[in-house]
Amino acid sequence: MNLAETIYTHINALPPDLQRETFDFIGFLEARYGLAPAAPRLTTQGFIERFAGSLGEDFPDDVDAADLGRDAPRESLE
Repeated sequence: MNLAETIYTHINALPPDLQRETFDFIGFLEARYGLAPAAPRLTTQGFIERFAGSLGEDFPDDVDAADLGRDAPRESLE
């Protein structure tokens, strides 16, 4: 396990208020040392909320690979 994974494990064990305090401290360190904050990695839900606007009540939550279309070979354009 690398350092980032170890930190992640410890953060997950903290209650939400201490997670927020830890996050604030990271922001303090970034500001103090002039580091740019890392771009957040989007989860699937975060991606959908960001690009689709929201996960509305009508959004299916049971979509899996079986629901996806199959690629079909196309004829050459030449």
